[in-house]
Amino acid sequence: MQYRKDKYGNPVSVLGYGCMRFTQSVTGVNLNKAESEIMAAVNSGINYFDTAYIYPGSEAALGEILEKNNVREKVNIATKLPHYLLKTPEDADRYFNTQLARLRTDHVEYYLMHMLNDTKTFERLKSIGIEDWIKKNKESGKIGQIGFSYHGNSEEFCRLVDAYPWDFCMIQYNYMDENSQAGKKGIEYAAAKGLPVMIMEPLRGGKLAGDLPQAAKDKINAYKIKRSPAIWSFSWLWNQQAVTCVLSGMNSLEMIKENTAAADMAAVGMLSGEDMALIESIKQDIRGAVKVGCTGCRYCIPCPKGVDIPGIFSAYNRSFYDGKFAGLKDYYMCTVLRRDVSGAGACIECGKCEKHCPQGIEIRKELKRAAKRFEKPYLKLAGKILKKVMKY
Repeated sequence: MQYRKDKYGNPVSVLGYGCMRFTQSVTGVNLNKAESEIMAAVNSGINYFDTAYIYPGSEAALGEILEKNNVREKVNIATKLPHYLLKTPEDADRYFNTQLARLRTDHVEYYLMHMLNDTKTFERLKSIGIEDWIKKNKESGKIGQIGFSYHGNSEEFCRLVDAYPWDFCMIQYNYMDENSQAGKKGIEYAAAKGLPVMIMEPLRGGKLAGDLPQAAKDKINAYKIKRSPAIWSFSWLWNQQAVTCVLSGMNSLEMIKENTAAADMAAVGMLSGEDMALIESIKQDIRGAVKVGCTGCRYCIPCPKGVDIPGIFSAYNRSFYDGKFAGLKDYYMCTVLRRDVSGAGACIECGKCEKHCPQGIEIRKELKRAAKRFEKPYLKLAGKILKKVMKY
C-alpha cells in the first residue's frame, strides 16, 4: 500500500474504504460479509475509512467490526455531520455524540461538514456558532481534523476553501468530471492552499467500471498494458499530485484484492502520454451520447441570474449516458441544494452567455431543454421539500 500525507504529515493510504455501500440483508448491514471485507482492507494497509451519519447502518457496523477485531488504533475514521439538520450547537452535539456511540470510539480523526455546497450555507452555520463548536471539539481531541464534502462548481468550491482554515476536503472527481463539479481547477486550488483532497465517486457510481461503451471496452482490452476499467480510473487519479486518497465502495473480497494490488503500485506520474491518450479516447467514446458539446470552460459565466450553465449541461449530458436519475441527482446537487437556486428555469434569455461561448452552443435553447427534462412540477415540489428538510 502506498501512502500520502495529510496536512499534518500523517500517512493516509492512497486507497480509502467508502463505507456507504455495505451489503444489506433483511435486518440491515450484512455484518459477517462486511467484517471479512473490512479486515481484508485493514490487513492490506488501508487506513482511511469513510462513513456518514445518514448512511444506513454504516457507522454502527464499522464501529462494531473495528472494536470486535481490536483494530481501532490501526485506522482513521472519517465521518460527516448532517449540518443541514442543525439549528443550534446543541444539535451538533447530539448528532456527533450519536455518531461516536455508533462508532464505539471517543474521537474521529477526520470530520466533515456533509454536502457543504456553498459559502452562504457555511455563513448560516457560522451564525449558529459552528466555528466555536469545531474549536471546542478539536481542542478536546474528539475531532482530529475538520473538512467538508462538496458537490458544485469550481468557483464556489474555491470560495469555500478560503472561507475557513480547513484541514482537508472531499470532492467528486474522475476523468469524466475533470472540468465539472470542483474539477481540476478546484483540486489544484485546494492543493496549492495545502489542503489534502479525498476523492469520492472515482468510478461515478460504478459507471466507469462496468457500463462503458463497447468501443471503450475494446480499446482497453486491446491495449498493451492490462488494467481493468476501474483500475484505469484509479490510476488517472493517483497520477496527480493533488490527489491524497481515492475512496472505493468495495463490497467483495475480489474487488478489495484487485484495488489494493493496484494501490501498491500507485504513484504520481505513473501514466505515460500514451496511457493518457487512451483515457482521452475512452472519454470521447463515453461522450458519444452527449447532447450538448459543453467543455466546462466556464466562459459563459457569471450569469446575471446565477444560472450554473456548465453544471446544468454536465448534469443534462450525464442524464443521457449515465441514466436520467444520475443526471437528476447531479442537477439537484449543483443547482437546487444551494442557498441561491441556480437552475435552468431562472434563465431570462438575455443571451450574454452565448457571446462568450467558444463552442458556439445555443445556450438559451439548451437550457430550455434541460429545464424541460429536470424541472417538471413534481420534481420542483420534491426539491422544495428536500431543501426545506435540509434547511438550505
